[in-house]
Amino acid sequence: MSAMARAATTSDAFNAIAEPQRRDILALLRAGERPVTDLAEHLGMSQPRASKHLRVLREVGLVRVREAGKQRLYRLDARGLRPVHEWLGGFEQFWNESFDRLDAYVRNLEQTQQEE
Repeated sequence: MSAMARAATTSDAFNAIAEPQRRDILALLRAGERPVTDLAEHLGMSQPRASKHLRVLREVGLVRVREAGKQRLYRLDARGLRPVHEWLGGFEQFWNESFDRLDAYVRNLEQTQQEE
């Protein structure tokens, strides 16, 4: 069962970013390359825990790693987020329509208050 759960976690970007600490790692990597020790320190977690999260992110193509002397430097590869971005894009029309309705409601409310 645990092997199945692990496979599901690492199967795609959606599952990988469902974990909040992995989202935090991606946010830190937006600023540029960082070693695992730096990421672990910023996130208040052990280095082995940070390494496990980075392995998951690497397996789904969200993070790249390169050797620099004795350090391994991790960097964001946002191309791996494309499926997430495209999926969310499908909701853009819904959000735009919701905001349009909200704008209309606020304008109507303001007009009603001015008439009183």
